[in-house]
Amino acid sequence: MTQPITAKAQAGSFLTLHYRLAGPQGDVVNTFGGQPATLTLGTHELAPALQQRLLGLAEGARATFDIPAGAAFGERSADMVQWLARRDLDALGDPQESYVPGEVVEMPTPDGQGWFAGVVRAVRGDGALQLDFNHPLAGQPVTFEVHVIGVL
Repeated sequence: MTQPITAKAQAGSFLTLHYRLAGPQGDVVNTFGGQPATLTLGTHELAPALQQRLLGLAEGARATFDIPAGAAFGERSADMVQWLARRDLDALGDPQESYVPGEVVEMPTPDGQGWFAGVVRAVRGDGALQLDFNHPLAGQPVTFEVHVIGVL
């Protein structure tokens, strides 16, 4: 009797999985309590360091990876913390909106084809925002836990 062949994740594989990303302050993403995620390996839906760890995992596999500081999402960059004038912010959204530190603000990419997000770090009296565009886990050690449900 032969054993069934179990599919393994490789570049281009379509995966259904549960995963959890956590830093020193706890979970940033956790799908284990809800719907699983679906993605295609190699299409930059996950950071390259995370995708690399999925390669070779078989359908049904469970794994936890401890990734050193900066290896998953790069180092923090001071250049990614910028001030945005209130008039520029108003042109991108609702002029009546108020912002508070810790809030995530989404805005369109310059080409208008996508979105990016920054975390409000400070609000000046003139309404300008200091936004941090670093990934929340940049420069931090990361725990990546995964359960591969399906591989196509």
